[in-house]
Formats: sequence, structure tokens, C-alpha cells
Amino acid sequence: MARLRLPVLLTAALLGLGAAPSSAATTANASYVVNLGGNIIANAKFRFVDDGSAYSLSLDANVSGVAQLVASGIARVDSSGAITDDGLRSNSFDLLTRSGGDEFNIRVQYQKAAVTAFVIDPPIANNIDRIPIERKQLSGVNDFLASFIRKGKLGRSLCDYRAKIFTGVERFDLNFSFAKDDVATSKRTGYQGPVVLCNIKYKPIAGHYTTSEITNSLAQDDRILIWFAPLGDSGYAIPYRVLLTTSMGDLSMVLTSLN
Repeated sequence: MARLRLPVLLTAALLGLGAAPSSAATTANASYVVNLGGNIIANAKFRFVDDGSAYSLSLDANVSGVAQLVASGIARVDSSGAITDDGLRSNSFDLLTRSGGDEFNIRVQYQKAAVTAFVIDPPIANNIDRIPIERKQLSGVNDFLASFIRKGKLGRSLCDYRAKIFTGVERFDLNFSFAKDDVATSKRTGYQGPVVLCNIKYKPIAGHYTTSEITNSLAQDDRILIWFAPLGDSGYAIPYRVLLTTSMGDLSMVLTSLN
């Protein structure tokens, strides 16, 4: 499950769909391919529904084992909540993974950006090297799908952002900063046109293991990149591409279809 957790959680964390408030119902579907070290390891499908005051987001991913680096399995992530002036604010988050007959489930409830309850099944070990989660760290947070909502016109402002995320297991920050304006040109992807490139800095807060190679690598990585693309003229912005370095090679996620 630990091997499955990296691509599944990073896929979910870095490929959230975003929307601006709208008076009319809006539905978007997107597909992504996930590549690790030159090998396709997963296909992910997203569905986003916005009725103007509430939203729902879902992700379904199928992960394929590659040279024993990644465990084969499936993942399902659901997020729902309110649409505010600042973006999406989660009320409910649910993550389910299955691999090799094992099942792992996280459920988190939020109210006004504060965690009210969370359940992990089966429970994870609180070893001496795990940083304890404090109650004060669970205010002003969001889930990692809703946290990737970017509103407004494509440009520098999309990267002026800090996401305070609680996954049910870990509490961490993602600090976005503007890198450059760019253009997507590949005909093999689901979008061609202007994009904006943001750098992301991962900062672990609590719930992680100090001896975790994944955590330490992400915290030291200065090459976590995300390209945002506009969703037509709707005012929505969605991730077009994500790229980061891991001990198993570059992890890349690219939009392949969108409607």
C-alpha cells in the first residue's frame, strides 16, 4: 500500500479541477495519463459538477505495477462542498484504494475550513518517527482535490496561492509561485493553446514520518511544476500538465482529453 500511495495521492493532489461560481450548472470531464520513469503507470479520469452553489469532484485511477516500483491497484477519490468567493471549500472527502486484496479508506469531514472528524481504515501506525497532528493544525484547511481550484483569467495570479491541505493522514502546505507564461502545442494532448506555469514547494507540517524517503524527497525538490490551462471561456482553470522528480524517476501527468 505504501508503494501505491505515492502515484495515487500525487495524482489526486496535483490534478484537481477548478471552477468559478456560476449561475448555471456546469459539468466537465477530463482524462489524464500518468508516466513514471518513462513508463505509463496509471490512467485517471475526473468528473466535476458545479450547480452554482455546491460542487462535486470525483477521480478514478487505475494503477499498473512497473518493475515492482508501483503496486497495481485502483483508487477512487470523491470531494464535495460549497463554492465560495475564494474557490471550492470541502465539506466531505473520501479516498479508497485497493491493491492485492488490501483496501485502504480515508474519510474526512470539514465545516467552514476546519476538520470536524476523520477516519482511517485500517489505522496507520503512530511510530516514534511520525510527527503528531495537533488540533490547531486542522483549521483553515481543505482537501487536496478542492485545494487545486484556481479562478480568474489565465495568468500570474493563478500561481499566487498557498494550499493548506489535510488528507486525513498528513497535513502539508503547497506554496505556488509564478514561473512563466507558456503555450501547449502537442497534438497528442487534450488541449493546445496558452498555459501558465507555476512552481510548487511542498512543506510537510504533521502526520508524516521523518524517515520517509518520499516526504524528504518532496520537501527538498525544487522541480515540482504544474501548467494550468483555461477551460474554454468558462472562467475555469484546470491542470494541463504536472511534473515532479521522485526517487523512481520523473512523475508526469498530462491531460489527454477534455469536454
